[in-house]
Order: sequence, then C-alpha cells, then structure tokens
Amino acid sequence: MKTITKLFLGLLLLVLYTSCTKESNSASANQSSGAGGSTARFTIAGNYLYVVDHTSLKTFLISDPSHPVSKSKTEVGVNIETIFPYRDKLFIGSSSAMYIFSLTEPDRPEQIGHAQYQIHMSCDPVVVKDQAAYATLRADGPCGWSQSSLVVYDISSFSSPVLKTTISIFSPYGLGVNGNALYVCNGEAGLTVYDVSVPFTPVYKTEITGKTFYDVIPYDNILVCQVSDGFALYDIGTDPLNPVYISNVLN
Repeated sequence: MKTITKLFLGLLLLVLYTSCTKESNSASANQSSGAGGSTARFTIAGNYLYVVDHTSLKTFLISDPSHPVSKSKTEVGVNIETIFPYRDKLFIGSSSAMYIFSLTEPDRPEQIGHAQYQIHMSCDPVVVKDQAAYATLRADGPCGWSQSSLVVYDISSFSSPVLKTTISIFSPYGLGVNGNALYVCNGEAGLTVYDVSVPFTPVYKTEITGKTFYDVIPYDNILVCQVSDGFALYDIGTDPLNPVYISNVLN
C-alpha cells in the first residue's frame, strides 16, 4: 500500500510541475499556476523555486533542475508558516500577518503589502482568487489561544489589503478555492464548502464528514484532500459546491 501511495504522490507532483511548466511557457516566466496546497512551505513559479523558513523567503533558479542556483534571501518577519502563489504574486502567511510579494523581478521578490491579523498567534494558510484573499486562523493547540476564524481580505490594492469578513469556525487547517467554491479543512470536524460567488461574503453550502481533513488541492475537476489516513479524491467537475467521493489512497 505504501508503494501505491508513493506512486500516486509522484504522479500528482509530476502533474502539478507540468502544469507550472506549461503555464510558464504560455505566459510570462514569472507567472505561477497556483496549483499547490495552502499549508506548503515551498512553491514553484515559472523557473523559480520559492521556500520559506521561520523568518525568510529564499529564491532558487531551477531552469536546470540538476543545478539549482540560489538567487536571494529576503527577511520577511517572524513565525513564517506558509506560501501560496497566485499569478505574479506570492502570498506568505505568518502567525500574525499576511505578506504580499511581487515577482516582477523573480530573482528578488519584493514585498508590496501586508495585512496584520486582528487575531494573533494563529496558524494561517492563505489562498487567493481574483481580488479576494482567504485565510484560516486556527487558535487551538500550538498555534495560539484566540478565536478560530475564516477571514477574507480585499486585495484590490496589494499595498493595503482590507479585512472584509470574519467567520467563526471550529478548528481550521488548509483551504482551497476553485471557481465559486471555497473548501475549508476543519480537521476532525470535516471539510466545509462555501459559495464565494460574492467573493467577500462566503456562504455555507455543505459539509463532508467522516474523515479528518488537513489540506486540499483543487486541480481541474478533482479535489485532492490530505486526510489523516492518506489522500481522498473528490469529483468537483459537475458541481464544485457538492464534491462527490471518488476514492481513497491510504498511507
């Protein structure tokens, strides 16, 4: 079973890398596909690999995968946790803020804005769709002691994101967005689906229970979910707001 899991993960990574490569060939070299998990600490945009540690953002040129080249290191803040690519931007989550970096010069990403969270010391994955940035702030366990929430920012002005909505939720982990559907992992409480047809006002639609959900990757017509015992796949091609179970890949 472990061999099957490794094979599945290898194929998934190959598909995601191919997607990034195709997009970088059809668009600008610093354009990102945004295909990745929201809790990731690294991402690929064009010919570059971007990695965050607890305080900084590191940039590597990987046009020759056998000889990656370190290009820059940028200090971001403290307690940096996640990185998410969207178009020619990087959205970096820390325990207390969301930072926005421009990839106009992909060798040296430049910070162009940030938003300070009202809730501090929370684990905070971020995903983006058009002019809306969605983040989950988890307050239980090692991440903090405040209220767990889903927050929505208006990023029409990258230099000055504006908090538009705060929704109290159980104990969120990763999240993903596909079209008008926002998927929020709530650990043991399941996977919650919101309608974001009105981007700054998520509307609850349904919930999938029976599994412990940690992160999601919407990819084409498939929702890839990281769950406690491996990965679960759901069909979102017919109706993104009502995922249909396909199969499970166990650890």
